[in-house]
Amino acid sequence: MRDAFGRDITYLRIAITDRCNLRCIYCMPEEGVEFKPHSDILSYEEIERVVRAAVPLGISKIRVTGGEPLVRKGVAGFIGRLKRIPGIAEVALTTNGVLLPRLGPALKEAGLDRVNISLDSLKPERYAEITRGGDLSKVLQGIDLALEFGFKPVKLNVVVVRGFNDDEVLDFVELAKNKEVHVRFIEFMSIGASRTWKNRGYVNSSELLGKLTLQDELLTAMPEEEVSVVGNGPAKYYKIKDGLGTIGFISPVSNHFCADCNRMRLTADGKLRPCLLSDRYVDIKTALRSGADHKGLQDLFRRAVFNKPQEKEIDQNMAEPQVTDEAAYMSQIGG
Repeated sequence: MRDAFGRDITYLRIAITDRCNLRCIYCMPEEGVEFKPHSDILSYEEIERVVRAAVPLGISKIRVTGGEPLVRKGVAGFIGRLKRIPGIAEVALTTNGVLLPRLGPALKEAGLDRVNISLDSLKPERYAEITRGGDLSKVLQGIDLALEFGFKPVKLNVVVVRGFNDDEVLDFVELAKNKEVHVRFIEFMSIGASRTWKNRGYVNSSELLGKLTLQDELLTAMPEEEVSVVGNGPAKYYKIKDGLGTIGFISPVSNHFCADCNRMRLTADGKLRPCLLSDRYVDIKTALRSGADHKGLQDLFRRAVFNKPQEKEIDQNMAEPQVTDEAAYMSQIGG
């Protein structure tokens, strides 16, 4: 299925909850947010109906997100059901990793293909500060378990914030050198709770790359034919000298990837959002609960895809992204 600008839409990110067991400073305000009532959240059965409607239209890859998806009961069983849908080639998970030590075995049994773990510091005190109370040791244990279970690839998402964790870049490179993990440095975007950090937080990916390439030929660009093994997303990957893993850069501000965007987002409360930075959405929950049939759901999905904005429209929002009041924080939009 193609959108109005000729982009193939093959990837659906599904937020299964707006709740999280952490309160990361760029994702949620210190006082937390008012969570949606359980009755407003799509059931697993409703989400599965949306997926089954989307697959014949071209969706073949699913990423389960939140909030923190592992706080929702039954997540492993849900992933197993997604894996059994004909036409689904891959089911991935984005998590903060805290609950991976407990739920990893069930996720492996369910058939989960790959996992992305959000990790913004390797210093226990700083990690606790940025997450407002998180335990770094549990995340590191979760990373080792993910590698042990053979989830491939295991990616670490690192949001780089100037003056907060930009001094740890070489530490993350060392981690990727010693473990078969793919560290992706992500440019900070001022969305929701992070807007108060807008002027101080941003670090350009080229600045980080420049520092790393000065380190005795530490990084070399990964050949195009090898990048597909790591992933087909927006990251630009580099090999580490004598390393097991790789380093990637995701640059939504300095080098945005709108022209190649292949994804849609389904929020936990049933909104199909064509773009992270746009306030456009199609309300699919109301249709689900009003008796919409398979074709009706497909028509709504097509409408959402048609509403996917073009690059120029996003450029205008990039410096100061606009989202609706009801989806003002990343934890509510879906990571």
